[in-house]
Amino acid sequence: MFSHIVIGSNDIETSRKFYDATMGALGAGPGFDDGNGRLVYMHNGAALLISKPIDGQPATHANGGTIGFGVANPEQANAWHSAGVANGGKSIEDAPGVRKGPQGSLYLAYLRDPDGNKLCALHQLPA
Repeated sequence: MFSHIVIGSNDIETSRKFYDATMGALGAGPGFDDGNGRLVYMHNGAALLISKPIDGQPATHANGGTIGFGVANPEQANAWHSAGVANGGKSIEDAPGVRKGPQGSLYLAYLRDPDGNKLCALHQLPA
């Protein structure tokens, strides 16, 4: 359904360190500059772009918004979470682990990136 997501950043190099680590834990290569000052990550047919806001105003995170990344297993979620914390992110919500809901059991890990964007690694556990 989604082709790409763009996240605002006030410090592209700080974001590069964080996203190179977290996207690397998911199997993506390092981000590259698109020639317009945006940092781009390509993986599994989708793109994540990190950019200073085009309107010149400071980047802010979306209150109530979450960007979710599908992961292969709980171990990959934990590697993603650890990479994020080690590279300027902040662990939020409960510790990574299983959450039960109407859609079944999910393994979730939550972070805020250096600019405050809320991120989640999600793995659907077998029924």
